[in-house]
Amino acid sequence: MRAKVTSFLRRRVADPVMQQLRQGVTPSRLALSLAMGLVLSSMPLLGFTGAICIAFAAPLRLNQPAILAANYAATPLQVALFVPFFRAGSWVFGAEPVPLTLAQIRAEFDAGFFSAMAKYWDANLRAMAVFALVAPIATALLYLVLFQVLSRMPLPRSEPAGTLR
Repeated sequence: MRAKVTSFLRRRVADPVMQQLRQGVTPSRLALSLAMGLVLSSMPLLGFTGAICIAFAAPLRLNQPAILAANYAATPLQVALFVPFFRAGSWVFGAEPVPLTLAQIRAEFDAGFFSAMAKYWDANLRAMAVFALVAPIATALLYLVLFQVLSRMPLPRSEPAGTLR
């Protein structure tokens, strides 16, 4: 199982990042793209992070393959941070924590779809507000770490097209 996960991450994340470096993307731009992708992809808004990454990448001229690779890699992080963002939102805004177990959520929706949507909408807005507070700091820290790592990576040279060994 571990070998499959490692192979999957290498194929979907590490290889595309190395390919970008080989193609001349600077470590600085690549680090910023990866940091933004990881942070944006951890926001507590399920199902929209890929589109949000693309929306940020275009005007900031970020590397789209890199930001999407980071988005893909951050899916487990998003799931892991979902409840903590909701809890932090309740704490920061002094709101009653919403139930976040499947049974509780199902009961809320069974009791009334629109009231449940309103309840979770408010909770999601609070979670997004906490995310907005944390995101710039997390992006800056990730950028610094990723820039250091990427700028020290030895790049294997690609063979020029048509070259025979």
